[in-house]
Amino acid sequence: MPETPTCRVEGVACSASSIEHARHRVVFLGTPEVASSVLQQLLKAADEPEATFEVAAIVTQPGRPRGRGSKKVAQPSPVAQLVLDRGWPEDRILSPVKASEELFLDQLAAIKPDLCITAAYGNILPSKFLAIPRFGTLNIHPSLLPKYRGAAPVQRAVQDGVRETGVTVAFTVRAMDAGPILAQERVTVDDEVQAPQLLADLFRRGTNLLLTRLPDVWSGRAAQLATPQDDAAATHAAKLEKVDGQLDFREDASVLHNKVRAFVGWPGTQTVLCIGSPDGTAEKEMEVLELQPAGKKPMSAAAFWNGVKGRSVFVKVTQDNH
Repeated sequence: MPETPTCRVEGVACSASSIEHARHRVVFLGTPEVASSVLQQLLKAADEPEATFEVAAIVTQPGRPRGRGSKKVAQPSPVAQLVLDRGWPEDRILSPVKASEELFLDQLAAIKPDLCITAAYGNILPSKFLAIPRFGTLNIHPSLLPKYRGAAPVQRAVQDGVRETGVTVAFTVRAMDAGPILAQERVTVDDEVQAPQLLADLFRRGTNLLLTRLPDVWSGRAAQLATPQDDAAATHAAKLEKVDGQLDFREDASVLHNKVRAFVGWPGTQTVLCIGSPDGTAEKEMEVLELQPAGKKPMSAAAFWNGVKGRSVFVKVTQDNH
């Protein structure tokens, strides 16, 4: 009898199925809209006649209340909404507050996943979770790891004005984004692209990249083919905060331009425009194409300018003495 292929990721043993015609069971973990696009690609691939896997279940963060006041109602995450629209039963949709919950881990173990795939899930995976899928857990991370490990890799890369980034498919380990790399793809960054468009493109590429490597996963060779990361070269992509969106017009125009591109959507970018008699002259040249006055909808710079004709506009800059 031939030897059954096995793999090992951080002490987790896994083996190839002895029933070649059976489809492998995949559990997908993701939460926001961009993750639902990844899931759509996986579901489409799983629907192909020659597909080697099925999406057995999804794991997503609990729905968040939306609406106003007492009328707020918890709405499913975009990932959950996608499968609900496809008629999935609720027992295939798992939404633990924490991935360490014993009930959730029991539910996952009962599914008997061969592989877990994560994309923007937003929850820490404990060792007990990582020990469940036979072939481990693969994460689609939108950076060239070990660069930009963390919560906001694309936004921080755009903020830094990088000319090249990429996407990585790596095994998940307990340390954040530090697992062995199975595949990477490099991408040139246009200096006009905004973070949401780049993020969507990288996740699309990353999903295709993962799909091409599934034969290595099912054969048990993927963990041996994956290469360890150079921890000494790692950089951190910190979670976005509201204060990140403050524009200081004493900075170079390129710095401001990159912040605007990086923080589209959330937290956005803000500054204070005072209309009246200016008490100084501008020191920086920057072309404003679109802006959103407080309490109003976004508008073109031309529309804003037409609304303030006859009045002087200047930027109020505050000095932090600390």
